[in-house]
Amino acid sequence: MSLRVEKVSKDFSTQHKSTHALEEVELQVEKGEFVCLLGPSGCGKSTLLNIIAGLDRATEGEVHLNGREITGPGPDRVVMFQESALFPWLRVIDNVEFGMKLAGIPKVERRKKALEYLKMVRLTQFKNSFIHELSGGMKQRVALARALALDSEILLMDEPFAALDSQTKRILQNELQRIWAETHKTIIFVTHSVEEAVLLGDRIVVMAANPGRVKAEFRLDLQRPRNLEDAQLRAIIAEIMKDLKEEVEKVAQEEYDLDWSTGKDHVLSAGDPTVGVRL
Repeated sequence: MSLRVEKVSKDFSTQHKSTHALEEVELQVEKGEFVCLLGPSGCGKSTLLNIIAGLDRATEGEVHLNGREITGPGPDRVVMFQESALFPWLRVIDNVEFGMKLAGIPKVERRKKALEYLKMVRLTQFKNSFIHELSGGMKQRVALARALALDSEILLMDEPFAALDSQTKRILQNELQRIWAETHKTIIFVTHSVEEAVLLGDRIVVMAANPGRVKAEFRLDLQRPRNLEDAQLRAIIAEIMKDLKEEVEKVAQEEYDLDWSTGKDHVLSAGDPTVGVRL
C-alpha cells in the first residue's frame, strides 16, 4: 500500500472572504506507518485529512491510494473524529458492528469481529451497555473499536483525544500505542500536541500555517511503549519546537492582532507547560 498526496492545494471562499488553506502539499505514506500531522490551529491539518478521506476535494493536485485517485469516501479509509459519533439508541456491541452491517458482513462474522476488537480496547464487559452509561474515554474506545473492525487500509484520526481530560488522554495514548503494535495498521493522526506526536508517531510531519504546507519531517525509530520522561524524547520535542515556534507566533499575531505585541517576550519553548497540551 502506498498513499501519495501530490501538490495538493485547497481554497475556501465565502461571500466576504477567500482563504488559501493548503499550498502544494506533498506527502507519501507507506503501509504500516504511523504518521502524525502536527501544527498550529488553522494550518490545514484537518482539511488535508478530509481530502485524503474523500470528504473534501482539493482545488489543485491529487491524492492516490494504491495507484488510484481518491475522488470520494471509500471502504479502504475510515475516519475517527474528535467526537465519538456513536448511536445512543444502540448498545456498545451494536455500535461496533454498525459499519460491518452496512458492508453486508454476515451477523455471525461481524459479532465475532466486534467482540475481538472490544477485547482489544478492553471493553468486553461493557458490550451490552448503552452509550450514555459510558465515560468520555470509553466512548472513544468504542469509536476506535468500530473503526478497527472495518479493517480498512488506512485509519485517519482527527484529534480523537482532544476533548478528554489529561489523565484519560494519556491512558488512551498508551492504549493506541499497544493496538498499533499489535495490528500495524496504517494511521494518519492529526494533533496540536508535540508530546502526543512523539509518543505515537513513526514520522512527524510539521505543517506551516497560512497557507498550510509541509515545513519539516522527523522520523522516530524509537521503541514502544514510549515514556515522556525519556531524555531522548525530550530532546526530540525541543528540536521540533524550533520548527514550530515561528508558525505558532505567526498564527498568534493574526488572531490577537496588536494585542500580541504585549506578550512578545513570551516565546514558546520545550519547557513551556502549554507545549504538551495544544499549539
